[in-house]
Amino acid sequence: MDAQWVVVSLGGSLIVPDGVDTEFLRQLTALIHELVEDGYRFVLITGGGSTAREYQRAAAALCKVPADDLDWLGIHSTRLNAHLLRTIFRDDAYQRIITNPRDDPLPKAAQHKIIVGAGWRPGFSTDYDAAVIAERIGAKRFVNLSNVSQVFTEDPKKNPEAKPHERLNWSELRAIIGDDWSPGLHVPFDPVAAKLCQEQGLEVAILSAEDMKNVRKALCGEEFKGTIVTG
Repeated sequence: MDAQWVVVSLGGSLIVPDGVDTEFLRQLTALIHELVEDGYRFVLITGGGSTAREYQRAAAALCKVPADDLDWLGIHSTRLNAHLLRTIFRDDAYQRIITNPRDDPLPKAAQHKIIVGAGWRPGFSTDYDAAVIAERIGAKRFVNLSNVSQVFTEDPKKNPEAKPHERLNWSELRAIIGDDWSPGLHVPFDPVAAKLCQEQGLEVAILSAEDMKNVRKALCGEEFKGTIVTG
C-alpha cells in the first residue's frame, strides 16, 4: 500500500496517569510498529497528563498564576512526554520534536515513518496542534485517543443518564463542548480545535485507548467503538 499519514492526538493522561504508564506505552509501541510495517505513517502529538496538572497545582498553591504561565507549564510537560515517545520510537522517528505546527519543517513519509509533536504556545491545545499538522500533510485520518470512550450528550460523571453519540457533525459537537478553551479544560475535544477541524472539513475519531484492538480499528479506518465527528 502507499504510505498514508494518520495523525494521533494522544492524551497525556494515557502516558502519565500518575506515573509513566510503561505497560500502555509498550502496547502502543507494538501496535504502531506493526502498522508502520504495513505502510502507515504516524504523527503522534502528546498531551501533558498528570505532570502538567501537578506543576500547575503547585504553582497555583504558591502564588497567583496568570493563565499564560499555567499554559506554559502544561506545554513544557507535553514536550517532556514527546521526548519520551521520540526516544521510544527513535529508530523510525524524525529526530526533531514538532513544537510549532505551523512553521516547523515536516519530513516526507519516505524519509521518516513517525513524527512526534507537542504543545505550541498558550491558548492552543495539542488537539489544535494535531489539526494544524493534519491539514499541512494532507492526512485523511485524525484519531483522538484519551480515557474518554465516546462523546456523550452531557458529562456522564455528572449525569448517569447521559447518552453516547456514535456519530456527530462539528456543529453538534461544538454545541456540547462550547467555544472556549482554557488550561486543564475537561472536554472530549478542544473547542478551538473543533472550530478549525470544521473549517478544514476534517473527520476525527474520538475513542478510549483502553482496548488496543479497538484502537487498531480506528487507526486503520475500520468500524470502531467511539464517536466519529465529521461534516
